[in-house]
Amino acid sequence: MSETETLKARFAEDALPLLDQLYGAAMKMTRNPADAQDLVQETYLKAFAAFARFEPGTNLKAWLYRIMTNTYINSYRKKQREPHLGVVEELEEWQLGGAESTTAAPTSTQSAEAEAIDRTPASVVTDALASLKEDFRIAVYLADVEGFSYQEIAEIVGVPIGTVMSRLHRGRAKLRQLLGEYASEQGVGLSKNTNTSAKGV
Repeated sequence: MSETETLKARFAEDALPLLDQLYGAAMKMTRNPADAQDLVQETYLKAFAAFARFEPGTNLKAWLYRIMTNTYINSYRKKQREPHLGVVEELEEWQLGGAESTTAAPTSTQSAEAEAIDRTPASVVTDALASLKEDFRIAVYLADVEGFSYQEIAEIVGVPIGTVMSRLHRGRAKLRQLLGEYASEQGVGLSKNTNTSAKGV
C-alpha cells in the first residue's frame, strides 16, 4: 500500500466516525442544511490535505473542530446577516446535559452548569445560552455541551487559555443566574456553593 493510500485509510478510520458530530455542530453554526453540508465537506477536504501533519495520538476531534470553526468564521459567517455563531439554535435534547470531556483528562466533578443543563428542559437551556454574549456562549457551549477541556477550547477558538477561563467564568455566572431564575420559578434551587470559576484543565 502506498503512503497516500495508507493516509487515506487512516483518515477514513479516524476522522469519518466524527462526521455526524461535525455535521451537528455545523448545523448550529449555519442553521441551514445545505450550508452545513458544504461546511463539513470543506472541513474534511482541508483536514485531509493537512492530515499528513496531524500528530497521531493527539486530539483529532478538537483539531477538526478548530478547522471547521476557522472555516466558518472566515467564509460562511461573513455571508450571514446575523454576525453571530448560532451554535445554540434548536439544540436537540441529547446534546444538552451529561457533557463530560472524553478528549482530555477528566475533572473530578461535573460543572454546576453541566449539572443544571442536565436537569433543565432543552428549550430553557437554549434560550439561556442564546442570551449570552457570543464569546461567552461559544466557550460555555464547547465546555458544557460538547465537553471540551479548557486547553482544547483555547486551541479551537484561537485564544489564550486564560481568556477561555475568563469567558467561561463570566459566561457560567450569567448562565447560573438565568437557570437559577428558572429553577426558582419551578421551586428548585441551584447550589450556591459550587465554584464556577475555570478549573482542572
